Amino acid sequence: MQHDFSIPTRGQGLYEFTRDVQAWVAASGVRDGLLTLFVRHTSCSLLIQENADPEVQGDLHAFFARLVPPSSDPSMTYLRHTYEGPDDMPAHIKAAMMPVSLSVPVRSGAPVLGTWQGIYLFEHRDAPHQRKVAAHLS
Repeated sequence: MQHDFSIPTRGQGLYEFTRDVQAWVAASGVRDGLLTLFVRHTSCSLLIQENADPEVQGDLHAFFARLVPPSSDPSMTYLRHTYEGPDDMPAHIKAAMMPVSLSVPVRSGAPVLGTWQGIYLFEHRDAPHQRKVAAHLS
């Protein structure tokens, strides 16, 4: 089974779509298997991360913003790909550092996630986007 999730973003940050994934897996009729998720963009990532405390998402965003600042930052003058804005090349760097695909076991018709785990799209661009995540369940 395959499906495309469409995730609207409002700029940089983490966007949880665990419930959408859980609903699709439950409706699929697949009881046990493997779910693969793949983001179809080069400037965002996928993560499984804590979903109980929103400070975790804020801290992750702040960490990666410090690690890879915008191309307008003096420390980033070595970047050449800058014509799409100061957030573009840093977004590609962040996406190269983090996963763009995830594999999640499915048991009894549900993704096998820990108590505090959620599935997130990590948007690395400043502008709103409509991101596509391809799902495959077998």
